[in-house]
Amino acid sequence: MKLAFVAFKYFPHGGMQSNLLRMARECAARGHEVHIHTMSWQGERPAEAEVHLMPQRALTNHGRYRAFHRALAKRLEAAGIDRVVGFNRLPDLDFYYAADPCLRERLERQYRFPVAGLPRYRQLLEWEAAVFGRESRTRILLVSERQKSAFQRHYDTPEERFFQLPPGIQPDRRAGPDAERLRAEARREFGIGEEERWILCIGSGFRTKGLDRSLKALAALPDPLRRRTHLLALGSDKAAPFERLARRLGVAERFRILPGRDDIPRILQGGDLLLHPAYHENTGNILLEAAVAGLPVLTTSVCGYAHYIEEAKCGRVLPEPFSQATLNAALAEMLVSPEGPRWRANGIRFGQEADIYGRIPLAVEFILS
Repeated sequence: MKLAFVAFKYFPHGGMQSNLLRMARECAARGHEVHIHTMSWQGERPAEAEVHLMPQRALTNHGRYRAFHRALAKRLEAAGIDRVVGFNRLPDLDFYYAADPCLRERLERQYRFPVAGLPRYRQLLEWEAAVFGRESRTRILLVSERQKSAFQRHYDTPEERFFQLPPGIQPDRRAGPDAERLRAEARREFGIGEEERWILCIGSGFRTKGLDRSLKALAALPDPLRRRTHLLALGSDKAAPFERLARRLGVAERFRILPGRDDIPRILQGGDLLLHPAYHENTGNILLEAAVAGLPVLTTSVCGYAHYIEEAKCGRVLPEPFSQATLNAALAEMLVSPEGPRWRANGIRFGQEADIYGRIPLAVEFILS
């Protein structure tokens, strides 16, 4: 079978991008011909699939997306593609991997004035309707069960077009017999002493992940604790706004921000807490990755996978509406809490028992069925 995987852009260490590449490789391993179509690609190209770069020029991002869609339609028709799998919302997809929450729902909740009529949002909403609308034939790979109700409320999407996927984190995130060695290596690399506390904020899209909230919570720590606490942010996004905020808050010397890395298991073992106070998050794979590594988690209930943290009892989940003061207090408490070893043990046990690794094979079986 000849398959096309489509995304506006690919960059290493993005959650959606990682799933795209893993699915493409799984399809190729099953003997299928895989083509990836994108406007931009960062990092090494996979040997298992052919990457087609299709850069577009326009005055706006939504203009570039529109041009990409026109060019893509022509190329797919000429190439004789059997099935098209989209990782961004576009018309005429056979399958859509629903990595993002319902845009119409978010706009209604986030803005007090109507923005749906603006050209950018009008196009994105039209394309969302092209995927989820009742008359569409696109089948949906759903990664967050609670998002289904939002899509159905706005678009009356038939139940039979949804296919629920379990989480799909990589098993190498689990704490293993080398955990102590990995912890020592990571902390030595970053100059973190064992008497110090190391907060990790991991994930591309720092604004969405709440890195500003994290920095404010770091700055609000009691002085003795703040002076022995460091925060590391890893991901793909603009660093400058958060570096300026750190300077303004007086915590620049306690803060580092770096691009995503390939040694996440080692970094997770080195940390003392994953801080993830996201503004909105469809799933939040990093919550599960931290939990199974034995790293306590402090997050917000808007994250689709936050319920796993509550069920596993491996950290704390803050309720909505968000309160910075509540986050500040929770961070200060968790960094010195005697519950740390219990949170770690609960997370490791959760990683041994939970069904959170099987997303990619099930998604591929659905696409190929």
